[in-house]
Amino acid sequence: MSRSFLAALALSVSLVAVPAAAQSGPPPYGAPITLAQAKKAMAAAEAEAVKNNWFMVIAIVDAGGHLVMLQRGENAQYGSVQVAQEKAAASVAFRRPTKFWQDLLAQGGVHLRLLNLTGDAGVLEGAVPIIVDGKVIGGIGVSGATSEQDALVAMAGANALK
Repeated sequence: MSRSFLAALALSVSLVAVPAAAQSGPPPYGAPITLAQAKKAMAAAEAEAVKNNWFMVIAIVDAGGHLVMLQRGENAQYGSVQVAQEKAAASVAFRRPTKFWQDLLAQGGVHLRLLNLTGDAGVLEGAVPIIVDGKVIGGIGVSGATSEQDALVAMAGANALK
């Protein structure tokens, strides 16, 4: 079976398990994030990481999932570079926080098929789509601390553009 068929199958299976209130659909895509917007989001995310003394990698991608900015903070582990990028790309590809996938996987069973859907790290909490005027313009993924801490830093960056 092709990867796109498996992705479509896994997504349709996962949506059956989502409560009706959450099925209103993700926001539409908008114009890609600008460099100025990415810099603003990066500065806010970095400030949150530094404030908490967390050593992190922060990746910002555009609406197509392409890397716009990447920052590896002092003492951040090298392995987090790829993880942050994969998280950011997954948040844009599916227009939702990566915590959505982590929560489904935690349920086990049929949801384990999602591991083929989002790539190696796209199922870990720590990335959110960047939404401006109700449209997804990019995504921000963070890696280096706990998943919850990564998510806090990602949200700080995304919220800087609201």
